[in-house]
Amino acid sequence: MVQLSASTCLLGNLLGLLLLMPVLMAPTPPGLCTALKTLSSNLSHRRRYTKHNFPINYTIRVHNEEVFKLSNISRLKLEVEGLEELVLQRLWFQVNQGVLKKVLRVLPERHPSRPYIAELESRFRDAEGVFVHSYPTEALQGELPDSIQDIWDKMTEEPDRVPESSWRFASPKSLLDNFCRTMHCLFSYCFPSMDPQRNYCGVSHWKKGRKKDLQPES
Repeated sequence: MVQLSASTCLLGNLLGLLLLMPVLMAPTPPGLCTALKTLSSNLSHRRRYTKHNFPINYTIRVHNEEVFKLSNISRLKLEVEGLEELVLQRLWFQVNQGVLKKVLRVLPERHPSRPYIAELESRFRDAEGVFVHSYPTEALQGELPDSIQDIWDKMTEEPDRVPESSWRFASPKSLLDNFCRTMHCLFSYCFPSMDPQRNYCGVSHWKKGRKKDLQPES
């Protein structure tokens, strides 16, 4: 009787996993793509609002993990075998939530860039809301690989408990550059291109297309 119960439990777990797999393997939900494209459009103005309106070499203090580049994505994929894209997308939202809050926090009420960053944060929260409601709770609250959990824990630790060595300084412009590039990499389905060679996860793509990255501003 005990064996039957254990077998039934195992079968139930397997069925649950099979039902969840199509969700994890499905392309990015269309509603999320709409929200991310709006973010991408807003980010096209980042040079004006996060470079021209700041003193030369201006930087803010952020967690080491909040300087989240394409190279971080590549490294994590090499370190964690079979790392799911959904896990990296969850991490992307967590990282950039903190980045936008820190940039907004340093801007006085009358700073010319404050409305822009506030709008960007609002559009980001919209995208995060769509993301959260696009997947089952089990998919977004599942156990994270150790290396990802370690990053998550460091970013959510109380600031006064974070050692000085875990902080670094970065310019608002560089943080939003990372924000934009990693978004295109992790949600490339939302940004199709006529160029079959375009690789949003490649550093060379962004170096080669630096001017294209900064779309004409209205």
